[in-house]
Amino acid sequence: MALPPKFAGQRLLSATVEQPQHTLELYLDYVCPFSAKLFTTFYASIKPIIANQYQTKLQVIFRQHIQPWHPSSTLTHEAGAAVLKLAPEKFWAFSAALFERQKEFFDVSVVNETRNKTYERLAGIAGSIGVDQHAMLNLLTVSEKPNAEGQRNTGNQVTNDIKLMSDRVVGVHVSPTVFFNGIEEPGISSSFTTTQWEQWLAKNIT
Repeated sequence: MALPPKFAGQRLLSATVEQPQHTLELYLDYVCPFSAKLFTTFYASIKPIIANQYQTKLQVIFRQHIQPWHPSSTLTHEAGAAVLKLAPEKFWAFSAALFERQKEFFDVSVVNETRNKTYERLAGIAGSIGVDQHAMLNLLTVSEKPNAEGQRNTGNQVTNDIKLMSDRVVGVHVSPTVFFNGIEEPGISSSFTTTQWEQWLAKNIT
């Protein structure tokens, strides 16, 4: 599936890959423990391998996959969308920082917190990796007042960026889900080790 230009930051090593032969799509949710497990292994151990051996043959895309049964999922992915607007080159680094602290956004950590307070904490994580924290909070904060037309349910400045049909179109339900060249790859799971990833890449990226 094509990647809209405004989401270019979701592509790993986007500055160097022009016309890759293969596409690997990772459908991940920021508050899913299994997504965190897959991402952590992939980002720490597999990203360098791709950069060294498969950079011209493979593009990897982080597909933001909101899980509605995790109420804070929407808020965390809005934060990801805000980073894509402000500093797309830092999207993967932000994702790594957020996954590392994902327990701070589980149900018990947000149940007594206002939505805008959660945004403040997310903006703080972005600030820790060099994103303009004030600008990000400006994109995320929801006004307490109706807009000029009297509307009271307008969301924030990234609401439209997360209204994506792509996951539903391809039938993604759970996370993580991996697609390879447009087809679901059920053999890859959150428990994939570095060795298994290396073997899979050697077999499929030719």
